[in-house]
Amino acid sequence: MSDATSSTTRWAVLGPGAISRDFVVGLRASAYGVLQAVGSSSPDRAAVFAAEHGAEASGTYDDVLARDDVDAVYVGTVHTTHADLAIRALEAGKAVLCEKPASPTLAEVEQMLEVARRVRRPFLEAFKTRFGPFADTLRDIVRGGELGQPRRVEAAFGFAARTREGRLFDPALGGGAILDVGCYPVALAVDLAAAAGEDIDDPQYRGFVADLVAGVDGSASADIGFGQLTAAIGTSIVHDLPSSAVVRFTDGELVLPDVWGSRTQSPPTIILRRDGQEQVIELPVVQPMAAEADALSLAIAEGRLEVPEMPWAHTRAAARVLTDWRAAALAGG
Repeated sequence: MSDATSSTTRWAVLGPGAISRDFVVGLRASAYGVLQAVGSSSPDRAAVFAAEHGAEASGTYDDVLARDDVDAVYVGTVHTTHADLAIRALEAGKAVLCEKPASPTLAEVEQMLEVARRVRRPFLEAFKTRFGPFADTLRDIVRGGELGQPRRVEAAFGFAARTREGRLFDPALGGGAILDVGCYPVALAVDLAAAAGEDIDDPQYRGFVADLVAGVDGSASADIGFGQLTAAIGTSIVHDLPSSAVVRFTDGELVLPDVWGSRTQSPPTIILRRDGQEQVIELPVVQPMAAEADALSLAIAEGRLEVPEMPWAHTRAAARVLTDWRAAALAGG
């Protein structure tokens, strides 16, 4: 840790649910962060979570955001509450790590980023797949040009939910596959397009297909163009889909056998194919939720508002695609 990052980041978790539990577990592997407080709409739930994970304080959202001993907050609530809580946290002077997607709509994302800019506090959308040696190596290969220019990425994220009830199938809570896991292939395509120097602000939509289940997008697919790069992406909460992806270049391809990794480990392998030869690149793994927390800590220490692995331009670009894709899906594909 440099002199600029010699102090510890004291974290508060807003929303004591399953994803927040995974974040807190990951935070134990971080270099710079500790859990300080837990906030919830239910103070009792917050207190139970705080006791379970060793936080010193708990209370309502407002109680936690008013504390002087909290430097950063992790927003781990349902999608539809992200914007309100993130903006309240920023206004309270806290840095924000907001679980993906930052919001169900581009308009709310723009509001969040504008507040972060105005109050001069860092904001990071928590795409864990952006952090670690796997993500860094993928971007380096694209930028280095050793396989030529990327022309097509084929990626999907889907699983069969055990039940058709709860948040995932509730339209009022931003349910559906696109926001829950479809955001991952979208963010991957944005990352690759940006690394290749393509325009990520003017996507070209070449096809939307969706199957509605209980009023939400149960499955969906899309072909999206970012300049010369086309992304063929899919998602589902009613079917298991392969966790691999392929990036096709003018002079070869990359196979990503476990492109999304897990909440505890970044992906370990990239397979490079060129001229009939195959190279398996084995990579160190990291705790990705710890890595994203530490990236925000560095931004705080260095006085930056953005994190290079997931800059605001990428959050904005992903939100634009997700907003348009979801609107098309809910309108009938």
